Amino acid sequence: MNRSKPETKTIYWSLLQHGEWNLHLAVHEGGLCFIGSQNAPLEELEQWLSSRYPQWELERSDNMLQPYANALIPYLSGGSAPFDFKLHLQGTPFQESVWQALCDIPYGQTRSYSEIAVSIGKPKAVRAVGSAIGANPLLIIVPCHRVIGKNGALSGYRGGIDMKTKLLELEQRAT
Repeated sequence: MNRSKPETKTIYWSLLQHGEWNLHLAVHEGGLCFIGSQNAPLEELEQWLSSRYPQWELERSDNMLQPYANALIPYLSGGSAPFDFKLHLQGTPFQESVWQALCDIPYGQTRSYSEIAVSIGKPKAVRAVGSAIGANPLLIIVPCHRVIGKNGALSGYRGGIDMKTKLLELEQRAT
C-alpha cells in the first residue's frame, strides 16, 4: 500500500521595518494574507496561522515579501500609494462584505460602525460589523483604522488605539 504524505502548504512571512513601523507580513500562493499589529511579536502571526491554517507551516522569506513591503513603505511614509497586489481574504460572506465596505472608505476619511452596517444593508448589525472588523487579517490594506465610533471616538482596533491614531494622523497629514 502506497501512502503518500499529505502536501505541506507554506505561508511565508517577513518583518517590515520602516521608521517607527515594525509589521509582520505573510503571503501564500493566494496572495498577501496577513499584516500584523505595530511592534507585535511573531506570536501574533503564529496564533493567527494556527487558528485559520492549522496544517500549514510558517517560513521566513524576506525576498518573497519584499514587493509587499515596498508597496507599504510609501503609505507608511505619508503617501496614499495604491495597493495593487493580490490579496487573500478568507472569511464568512458577512465578514467579506464588511471588509469590502472598509475598502470603499476613501483615504483620509472615516466612517462609523453604524455607517458601515447601513452600507452593507444590515443597519441593525452594528455589533456584528464590529466583530467582522476585528477579524480583519490585513491591517492597513483593508483600512479598518478608518472606522470610528458614532460619537467620533476611537474605539477597538486589533493593532491598538495607538496604531489606529498614528494611521489616521498619517492620512490626515497627507490630505
